[in-house]
Amino acid sequence: MEVVLCVTGSVAAIEAVKLARELRRQGARVKCFMSDDACHIIHPYAMEFATGEKVVLDLTGEIEHVKHARADVVLVAPATANVISKFAYKIADNPINTLLITAFGYKTPIIFVPSMHHSMYQAILPNIQKLKEEGIIFIDPKEEEEKAKFPVVDDITLQVLRETSDKSLRGKNVLVSAGATFEEIDPVRGITNRSSGKMGLEIAREAFRRGAEVTLLCARMEVEVPPIFSKVEVESTTEMNRELEKILPHQDVFISTAAVSDFTPEKAGDGEVKISSSEDITLKLKRNPKIIDSAKKINPHIFMVGFKAEYNVSEEELVKSASRKMKESGADLMIANDLSVEGAGFGSDKNEVILVDEDVFRVPLRSKREIAQKIMERIVQKIY
Repeated sequence: MEVVLCVTGSVAAIEAVKLARELRRQGARVKCFMSDDACHIIHPYAMEFATGEKVVLDLTGEIEHVKHARADVVLVAPATANVISKFAYKIADNPINTLLITAFGYKTPIIFVPSMHHSMYQAILPNIQKLKEEGIIFIDPKEEEEKAKFPVVDDITLQVLRETSDKSLRGKNVLVSAGATFEEIDPVRGITNRSSGKMGLEIAREAFRRGAEVTLLCARMEVEVPPIFSKVEVESTTEMNRELEKILPHQDVFISTAAVSDFTPEKAGDGEVKISSSEDITLKLKRNPKIIDSAKKINPHIFMVGFKAEYNVSEEELVKSASRKMKESGADLMIANDLSVEGAGFGSDKNEVILVDEDVFRVPLRSKREIAQKIMERIVQKIY
């Protein structure tokens, strides 16, 4: 994977070193072009260190703009109002814009990461829209403190990985539920569980990397959801069911990662008043409807993946439980895990799972990112 990283004269150029290093960690060869203004903010030696390659500052007899225009992707990060607006009208008066126009002619994917004062960003929105209509990709900045700020490096890297992947899920709409539902007892108390949302987010990231249009249906999350995803927020199981009825008919794949409460309290009070803590109370719980049991009824054609968690059971019992649930719900694939495994499960960055369909495939303890890759590989195998 070859990435041409163009660094222009925004103060966010200081982030380009970290970005280049992360791209290399993901296996990319990174070639850097720098504008004159960028060199006033960081020294070219910094980018040479970060990329391991000589930095292009001027065009020479090597015709660098042609040599590198056929890279896997051209990434302009940060992108100033100047470079965006000149490219919108195909003005080639510097090495970076000359490269961009050449790459555009070769149909090389081009990604812009705008970073500037908010008023400038608003002023060039027509130019951004013009480029979007030409197929140019923009990663939205963080708009705060009257600035259009540089986004998180991981989000930029994810977009690059998407553009350079085989896009095995191109054209597919993928819905991922994630996090822990919360069932209200009174206005300040409730029942929930230890799910962090990490597994759901990693699955969403992997689906996005493979070219899917991803929607995250989020209950309570302990991790931040990148703005590149469409996000629908809910709290209770009832709210999640209500949103599923709206969203599922338009999806191709549903991955039900959320830890949905099996029970909800029958109101101990009237629901509007905090229950007094000065005396004992008894809560009566009623069963919640199972989310995955209704999915195929809403959209019979959807490819559905369910999660089945047990605690301190044998592998044989775990597989039987997952198989039984797959049959009851009509799921196409079940992901089974034992929450008692040390270092795995809720809140952890690792997990140990068993993929269950007509076959049984055990994935030993590893990062949730690697688990997500295995799950998506199986989904792609089954839907094509």
